[in-house]
Amino acid sequence: MQTVGRTAAVLALGAWTALAGGALAGGVPVETNVLDGAKITLHTYPFLDATELATLRLVLTNSQALSLFLPDHKGFAAIAVAPDEGFIRNGAPVASAVALGGMTDAKTASAQALAACDARRKASGQACVVVLELGPAG
Repeated sequence: MQTVGRTAAVLALGAWTALAGGALAGGVPVETNVLDGAKITLHTYPFLDATELATLRLVLTNSQALSLFLPDHKGFAAIAVAPDEGFIRNGAPVASAVALGGMTDAKTASAQALAACDARRKASGQACVVVLELGPAG
């Protein structure tokens, strides 16, 4: 009976997440938005703190904030961060955080952002992950 209860709870959580504008991608909740002709996907990893999530949500929903992190938000773009280092420390993006834009496809944007982030992160830390993706809407 516990398995049935857990399954129902997981399904209910999934339905609530979908209704709240989120979904799951590879087990990580995501939030999406269309802004200035671009579809933006935010991966809300548990390692992101409240300030980091607030900043990324601002990028997700505000044209000026989006332009600060990804000035050329034409084509495809990605922001990658090292989980051990986070995204923002002392009010500024950490050195390993990478935002790359103007790529020809989503796979290239993610791969290049991850490679640049991994090259900058501490060798002893976890591999970088993409926390924000951007591509043309539609």
